[in-house]
Amino acid sequence: MAGRPRSFDRDAALAAAVEQFWREGYDATSIATLTAAMGVSPPSLYAAFGDKQRLFEEASAEYFRRTCEGLDQAAELPTARESIRRILDDTAHAHTDVQTPPGCLMLTEPRLAAQREELYKRLVSRLERGVKDGDLPPDTPTGRLASFLVAILRGMSGCARDGGTLEDLQAIAETAMAALPPQG
Repeated sequence: MAGRPRSFDRDAALAAAVEQFWREGYDATSIATLTAAMGVSPPSLYAAFGDKQRLFEEASAEYFRRTCEGLDQAAELPTARESIRRILDDTAHAHTDVQTPPGCLMLTEPRLAAQREELYKRLVSRLERGVKDGDLPPDTPTGRLASFLVAILRGMSGCARDGGTLEDLQAIAETAMAALPPQG
């Protein structure tokens, strides 16, 4: 016997779970709040996604995939400065978008350290390419600069969660841009 077909849209339910984890964090999100947000019963949630941890893993992976799409597009810009400016500008807009919770799930959720490490590695890679291409000085400490940029992104997320406006986050981004090394 194959069982009854699902009576909900799995992608929509997953999107609702992403938003719930984004708003409340993993620890503060209960199965009851998840099922209410997703419009499913607890048995349907367990049948479709397993337990809360597996749902979180799938939801955060989807969130990270979408985040990386924008990061990868920005990394393709001709210079490292243009790439970093785009990343910071996109971050300011994303963190203050009224259609989504403020801030960033990946940058604030303690369980997503591996995703933040991947973000760091992608930034290092882009900065190293900037050194190689000559648009950053040869002695640019790319690892330290990438750590600084991750800290800026995390700070922008926190600012947005605390009620910061697009203009507030853009001011942080401009200050970060001023701290970048001059063109090589």
